[in-house]
Amino acid sequence: MLGAFDTIWTKKMPVIHPQCTVALRVRFFSSEGNKHEVSVKVIDADGNHIVPPTNGAININYPEGQRSSSANLILNIQGLKLENYGEYSVDLAIGGASRASLPFFVKTRE
Repeated sequence: MLGAFDTIWTKKMPVIHPQCTVALRVRFFSSEGNKHEVSVKVIDADGNHIVPPTNGAININYPEGQRSSSANLILNIQGLKLENYGEYSVDLAIGGASRASLPFFVKTRE
């Protein structure tokens, strides 16, 4: 996962971030099979969901002679409402197992 920013600055709470996109690229090896259940969650420091979790399945095709292949996962979020200052994260799970977590922060701007 790649973060183009990691801090949202605001003078008041709650704050609504009008539009953001979570873009993920996940690489699989042929030994892992073709079908994978994926989940992307945006959570606060207490583990509460900020938006409903995105769950789905992806099917990976491996070109002949290639031992790995990748999938792009794009999640557009409109009107992301953040209630508190502090740490949040975007979490990726594959097959029910946590695979990556990218933190971001909401801080006060005076």
